[in-house]
Amino acid sequence: MHIRTILLVASTSVGFAVGVPDVVCAQAAAPTNSSSALQSEALQKQIQALKTQIENMKRQLDPMQQQNAPNAKPAATVVESGLHRFALESADGQYSIAVTGRIHLDLGGYFAFKPDSTLGPINGAPGTLSNGFNARRARIGVTGKVAGDWTYNFIYETGNSQDTTPRGIQSAQLIYNGIKSMAFELGYSDTYFTLDESTSSNDTMFIERSSAAIVATTLNAGDYRSNAGARFFGERYWVGAYLTGPTSGDSHTLTAERFGAFQRATYQVLQAPDYTLHIGVDVSELIEPPNTGPGTARSVTINDPPELRIDPTSFLTTGGLGSTAHPVTGGLVYGAEAAANYKNVYFQGEYYHFKVDRTGLSSAKFDSAYGEVAWTFTGESRRYIPGIGAYSTIVPAHPFSRKEGTWGACEIAVRASYVDLISDFAPGLSAAAQPNAVDGGRETLLTAGLNWYLNSQIRFMFNYVHTDFTKLNLNASGIAPGTPIGAKINGLALRTQVIW
Repeated sequence: MHIRTILLVASTSVGFAVGVPDVVCAQAAAPTNSSSALQSEALQKQIQALKTQIENMKRQLDPMQQQNAPNAKPAATVVESGLHRFALESADGQYSIAVTGRIHLDLGGYFAFKPDSTLGPINGAPGTLSNGFNARRARIGVTGKVAGDWTYNFIYETGNSQDTTPRGIQSAQLIYNGIKSMAFELGYSDTYFTLDESTSSNDTMFIERSSAAIVATTLNAGDYRSNAGARFFGERYWVGAYLTGPTSGDSHTLTAERFGAFQRATYQVLQAPDYTLHIGVDVSELIEPPNTGPGTARSVTINDPPELRIDPTSFLTTGGLGSTAHPVTGGLVYGAEAAANYKNVYFQGEYYHFKVDRTGLSSAKFDSAYGEVAWTFTGESRRYIPGIGAYSTIVPAHPFSRKEGTWGACEIAVRASYVDLISDFAPGLSAAAQPNAVDGGRETLLTAGLNWYLNSQIRFMFNYVHTDFTKLNLNASGIAPGTPIGAKINGLALRTQVIW
């Protein structure tokens, strides 16, 4: 109290002295005689002495205030990432929590749908496909860190108004980052199998990932997958190995759950500010195939719609590859990946070969591949992200702003994909005459895209997809074996994307 009183008196004195600065300063600045100049100088010295005394008293008061509140802690702060995402973080930086999410809204339709045969539906598809609007993804969740070395995330999918992917837990994961350039993970999450899958759906250059990569993840990788493993990475390398289980939407009631594993290794052969060259290899093993309940066969199905989800019909499908007499016993996928960029031009491609083993039958063998290239004509480029062994999205150098007269970034892209799900099939023979045969069809797809990145959170994507699906009848009743039952499909779609 004594110090506070002194401060008050001193402040009042200074306030009085400084309260008439114009008169004092005028006299000091233009003295009429030596006596007034000396008086002004003495007054200024007095004011300065009082200011010094106040500062000294404040320094004495601060420790006393801290002593009166010994348990007081620095307050948490709001931090902002380079991409303008916000989190609440403790003062020591060891704990944080942030809200995260994404909204992908797709509007589109199909035209010039031309089936090869009018005798019946193709793989259960009607003669036309549905146009419409689809909340492809609508995710909300939290992410953060605990005790500095641990990170966590929980993300729930609420979208899929047309898509066949179920709503539910998309990610629920705990990660240990206590060792430099290593991460040990456990929970549900996207997986790092294939370069396309390792790239976030927020960052892919097309509305949907390539069918060639999607079918390669079907056995035991992909979204919503339970997994446990580790990844090791540096500026130029990435190595990861994981055990995988069922997805968050799989049934656990009287079923044999799916278990597998995958490994991936990549290396940046070239790495410079203006160019990179990335290569990698991927291997995935289906260790224990699933069944759907007591008395049912262990079986897997490999399929994918034609790189759009406006209508979720899968023309390309193997159907169930296992039966009671010939259950699936395992599977294997292996492949190679490559990517490169030179300034604002980017290329990415992958090839995969996979087989499914069945009791009493030969292994079903399939292939898939794709290549895609993009040119950002506003000059921006994709950057390599060491922690995931994949590339980033485009971040505009000049975000859209009417005030500044800037328009963000624009990119055009083209992709060609090929998927072959036919194995041991002889056209014209009945299914009974070729029990090893799998007639999943072949797809050749060409996708062209235009992407407008307004800023780091919002982008618009426009895609045209042409699909040439070829298939000869094997199982459909009422149609002669070997009859063409493929189709040509054209689709247009617009995506509105916002992330936080």
